[in-house]
Amino acid sequence: MSTLFTPYMVLLILAAAVATYLTRIGGYVLVKRLKTMPPRLEAALNAVPAAVLTTLVAPAFFAGTIDIKIAMAVSLLVGLRFSAIPMLIAGWIVVMLLRQFLV
Repeated sequence: MSTLFTPYMVLLILAAAVATYLTRIGGYVLVKRLKTMPPRLEAALNAVPAAVLTTLVAPAFFAGTIDIKIAMAVSLLVGLRFSAIPMLIAGWIVVMLLRQFLV
């Protein structure tokens, strides 16, 4: 067995997979058992996508170089007007141009 796949690493991956599965299925079971969804629970569930997006974008913005920050700013501006695909394309183009000519 290689040093990358030690028994402890395999157990850790399996434990993480089981924990992920249980949290996902647990949320589904909990919501299915409710007759009506309380307003606070609905508000909390509505806040999840913004929280996930923040946890993905914030580290890249604060740890990234200037080309990433400019591309994210351009993507934000494009995203205010257009859908996700043009936003993604604009950010990709900006970061590639900046890396080609500035870095």
